[in-house]
Amino acid sequence: QVQLVESGGGLVQAGGSLRLSCAASGRTFSTYAMGWFRQAPGKEREFVATISWSTGLSSHTDSVKGRFTISRDKAKNTVYLQMNSLKPEDTAVYYCAAGEKGPSRTFSSGLYYSGYDYWGQGTQVTVSS
Repeated sequence: QVQLVESGGGLVQAGGSLRLSCAASGRTFSTYAMGWFRQAPGKEREFVATISWSTGLSSHTDSVKGRFTISRDKAKNTVYLQMNSLKPEDTAVYYCAAGEKGPSRTFSSGLYYSGYDYWGQGTQVTVSS
């Protein structure tokens, strides 16, 4: 079994910063990508960022470009999300996800919910105005 444990969420004022971490443990598997999604109250879960585990190539949704940065530490099996210039509309539960390699999976698979097999329990990020 694979476990993903997020940390680093909290309450911050608009304009502030937070760094989320997600550590993977448990059964060894070949990861092709890890990503971050978020879900605000009353809204669907949405893609935030993804990173190729092998190359480090990343992609971010338009609303966070220039403010958020995804990165990974392969030695620690950990992915990070550095969030700067936070806005009240960034308030949500943030979920980490990991996807196993497969013949049909490419970098673009990581842009979608269906591209992931394992999910963390989420960490709350609240940005006050």
